[in-house]
Amino acid sequence: MSALEAETWELEKAAQAAAFAAVRPGVPCEEVDAAARDVLTAAGLGPDYTLPGLPHRTGHGIGLSIHEPAYLVRGDTTPLQPGMCFSNEPMIVHPERFGVRLEDHFHVTETGAAWFTEPQTALERPFA
Repeated sequence: MSALEAETWELEKAAQAAAFAAVRPGVPCEEVDAAARDVLTAAGLGPDYTLPGLPHRTGHGIGLSIHEPAYLVRGDTTPLQPGMCFSNEPMIVHPERFGVRLEDHFHVTETGAAWFTEPQTALERPFA
């Protein structure tokens, strides 16, 4: 594994964690997306939807369909409400080289978010 691959995995993990930490009832969906993008911008990726960086939404609603509104993306001002369920999957792309995506799912609680699927803790032990 290259240093860039390892660094990108750690950035992806940090972006996912930032999105999760931004979740609170009443917060607009687009603010969760912005939290993930801020991590990448601070690391010199992007900005916004440019590559290398995060080329699409951070996540989407899950329910009766696996992809449904609301979306964790700029422009979706839907306020988060307890009981809403989402994917959290920022993806970092280095064009013509590789990309990294970690996808986990959470639901909005009265005080923040709770994971349905726990994020990976280490690249070397993805299922530990």
